[in-house]
Amino acid sequence: MSHATRPAASAPIAVVASRLRADEKRILEVFERRGIAYEFVDSRALWRMLQKPGTPWPIVLNREIGQARALYAARLLEAAGSTVVNPARAIDVCGDKFRTSVALRDAGLPTPRTALALTPEAALDALEELGYPAVVKPLTGSWGRLVSRLPDRETAETVLEYVAALPAPVSHIVYLQELIAKPDRDIRVIVVGGRAIGATYRRSEHWRTNVARGAVTERCVLTPELEKLAVTAAECVHADIAGVDLVEDADRGLLVLEVNHGVEFSGFQRAVGPDEPVAEHIVDHLTVRARECFE
Repeated sequence: MSHATRPAASAPIAVVASRLRADEKRILEVFERRGIAYEFVDSRALWRMLQKPGTPWPIVLNREIGQARALYAARLLEAAGSTVVNPARAIDVCGDKFRTSVALRDAGLPTPRTALALTPEAALDALEELGYPAVVKPLTGSWGRLVSRLPDRETAETVLEYVAALPAPVSHIVYLQELIAKPDRDIRVIVVGGRAIGATYRRSEHWRTNVARGAVTERCVLTPELEKLAVTAAECVHADIAGVDLVEDADRGLLVLEVNHGVEFSGFQRAVGPDEPVAEHIVDHLTVRARECFE
């Protein structure tokens, strides 16, 4: 990456997003309170000629919520010489559950048993080896949407019949995992700049423990084991900022489920309180990366 060439009078940091949620507002408030120059860029209006010289912003915080737009915003700005947090390669890996599983496995991290089938029919055969109960998940997506529990073959046949009827060919690629008999909770660890800054339990009466689906958060002690697993998981997908989800298995201990590149942290902040202000840690990390650009 070449050093930035933007004039000093211009904002060195850009925040790219199409929606200003509570998390983005917290980050912008930190910039303003500290007197750090930044520019907010609405990703819906973002475009750039590939041949245009110069770097628009040395550092870009990519908070675009849409997977495709986040990925191509990162690719576009990296092509222009910007350092994007998170980079395109992290968004690319984290946005695909199978690629994430491969990265976690290659890093030697403990994960649930996983299978990928190239057709719904093949998925039924894969389930015979994976075993029931299992979970079928879309390759892309978040907040637990379209994730289904498969307690037995009869249910699997019904769900996969619907999958086969979906119009998009990629929808017929079936990602399967064993269902972990976890407690009524999972664990979210937030990693910023290679450091785990805290952990929360996410509890729900539903088997899906996503905050977006109503799960409540409470503080979890950040043990050295949790910290090591989360930091390694973020590193293996090349994410500067990540939300790492883990589950507790009675026999195997902690298993890494997935890594989120566009981590939402309102629930985390409510549980942890002001001791570990995520927005402050993110701005700290961006200022470090900005200094590196000008060294």
